[in-house]
Amino acid sequence: MAVKVREIGLRAASAVVLAPAAVLAIWAGGPWFLGIMLAACALLSVEWAMMSAPRAWRLMTGAVAFGLFAAVISAHVEQLSLALVMLVFCAVAAGLFARSRGQEALDAAYGVLYLGWPAVLLIWLRDGSTAVGLAWTVFAFAVAWASDIMAYLAGSTFGGPKLWPRFSPNKTWSGFIGGLAAGCLAGGLLASFLDMGIGPFWGAVLGLAAAGATMAGDLWESALKRRYGVKDAGNLIPGHGGLLDRVDGLMFAAVVVACGRLLVVLAERGG
Repeated sequence: MAVKVREIGLRAASAVVLAPAAVLAIWAGGPWFLGIMLAACALLSVEWAMMSAPRAWRLMTGAVAFGLFAAVISAHVEQLSLALVMLVFCAVAAGLFARSRGQEALDAAYGVLYLGWPAVLLIWLRDGSTAVGLAWTVFAFAVAWASDIMAYLAGSTFGGPKLWPRFSPNKTWSGFIGGLAAGCLAGGLLASFLDMGIGPFWGAVLGLAAAGATMAGDLWESALKRRYGVKDAGNLIPGHGGLLDRVDGLMFAAVVVACGRLLVVLAERGG
């Protein structure tokens, strides 16, 4: 119990330090949000390269980061289609570069797509400095954080049957249910107050879906770490491991929330 209390305290202290920076960048939008996204992409590229290609991690960092930067900057200048094309093109280029250096081409290519797809969609969600973009981005972050925190607290408190013991022995069904409930509640509340164009019911539905995606992202990264034989993606954040360990769920949640916003945009155009 004392170990868990210390771990929760360390996680809370890390969140107190990191959360304000993320919140300020989200609120400011524009170049500030772009800056924090590029910094995150650089750190995630390092962690991915050290995890998937430890013998040539510097070269792989450059290959993956180049693709992420190209796609994110394209999305920032409102060229979403170009950003998606850049992701595919840079993934292929990173794979060919990795093969030429005796590394696994698929690992490098997948790294660009795995990290780049949610990064591009987060830039699209924020939509420069608009109030609507701020609302949708806050929704994505808040639901992911709420479900992640409640899943951890519920799982630590109640324990019970394991969710996927083969890849993530610490995840439990109680944590999974707690995370879903928190995401659903957070989504409904946020949609009631934020200018998103959806009511609390659809906000709760979207929050539930994003919460499920958050925990799916966490499980998927656990499977990846098991594949590469590492405990954590890095050691940047005390109590959390690497940055990828902290944002794995957010990456999946961002895709679901972006799909939700796309449906709203299409409905508004059709109306």
